[in-house]
Amino acid sequence: MNELILGIPAQYLAVAIMGMVYAVIITEKMNQAVIALVASSLAIILGLLNQEQAIESIDFNTLFLLIGMMVIVGIMKETGIFQYIAIVAAKSVRASPRGLMAILSVITAVFSAFLDNVTTVMLIVPIVLLLTEQLKLKPFPFLLAQIIFSNIGGTATLIGDPPNILIGSAVGLSFTDFLLNMGPAILFIMIVMLGVFDFFWGRHLTTSMRARAHLLRYEPAKSLKNQALLIKSFIVLALVMAGFTLGHNFLHIETGTTALAGAALLMFLDGFGHKLTEKNKKVHEAFHEVEWDTIFFFLGLFVVVASLEHTGLLGLAANMITELTEGDFTKTGMVILWVSTFFSAFVNNIPFVATLIPVIQSMGDTFGQGEALNPLWWSLVLGACLGGNGTLIGASANVMVASFADRAGHTIPFVKYLGYGLPLTLLTIVFANIYLLLVYFL
Repeated sequence: MNELILGIPAQYLAVAIMGMVYAVIITEKMNQAVIALVASSLAIILGLLNQEQAIESIDFNTLFLLIGMMVIVGIMKETGIFQYIAIVAAKSVRASPRGLMAILSVITAVFSAFLDNVTTVMLIVPIVLLLTEQLKLKPFPFLLAQIIFSNIGGTATLIGDPPNILIGSAVGLSFTDFLLNMGPAILFIMIVMLGVFDFFWGRHLTTSMRARAHLLRYEPAKSLKNQALLIKSFIVLALVMAGFTLGHNFLHIETGTTALAGAALLMFLDGFGHKLTEKNKKVHEAFHEVEWDTIFFFLGLFVVVASLEHTGLLGLAANMITELTEGDFTKTGMVILWVSTFFSAFVNNIPFVATLIPVIQSMGDTFGQGEALNPLWWSLVLGACLGGNGTLIGASANVMVASFADRAGHTIPFVKYLGYGLPLTLLTIVFANIYLLLVYFL
């Protein structure tokens, strides 16, 4: 799309609008949801894309997944299960801040692989905030670990991160394919990052013996408040988790539909047997738990990124890859890894992955069809998923953690996160690069 709008090339306008969004986010002068909605409206009004294209660009599956899981988690909070998990985790490491950071990071990575990273941070971040408050610790290092390890763990499986779902669906890669090929790399990267976090933060964390003793005196069982609702919640959560895997693989039901269905079922079960006024009250409370500013931020961001795609900028970036590699298979894989890392950190991995999939498929004429292209797909997976750690808006899980933190009064500044997130991301990509070279390209 090379047309002029108000005498200005459309691509320039698209970049300017995205730049405006980033400038406001970095300077923190306006709510993220507001600037995303203003920018997306401007993109439509200026004609960078029409309303139909804007609606098509919105990933409703992601939004439905977020809303559904927010409702489920919000209802589950009433049972005291999060406090229970927090106390058990703290007791397992004798309330040691250093041990707590490590065990919560491992839990997050594992849950992110077998559930999905967005759901995982919804479950774990409230626990992190509770424990750091009890131990009088600054929550930032723990929240940073939640973001990093959720995206690392989500890289390992088909359902762990949205880009994996896109790639798996387009290419026919199974849950087992992802686990066998990405699992070893992610396990190694996770161990390295545990060491990094312990070296820079864990070993310096201190709290008073009084605070530790106070936390250790808690009895986990006493935190559980509503046994009946807890059982209902676990049943629904189990059905949702099964639906994420079985529904996607065999029934072709998207994760967003599964999450919304689970939320509806849990709201029904929670209100069952109560009078209508009480049922309505419970529903209102459940919907109040939805982070609507986060939902609308994503909605606006999808449209703004789509304006870059419709003006040809994302396609141009994808085509540059084939020009840079000059038909060399190893060079192609490395370029895909690093370019996808950059775009995942600073734009958004979902539209870029969607754009790059047909580009890689077209390389079959040069490198061979089917499994011959698998090393390129794994390069894209590692770059897109791990690259999401680069900035605070690089992945859905990042935005969710920031939203929880902001609500709790512990705002994570964009620039502060960038100073830590980008170097850690580059470190993981270096190890990913080595893994790809050793296993697939040499």
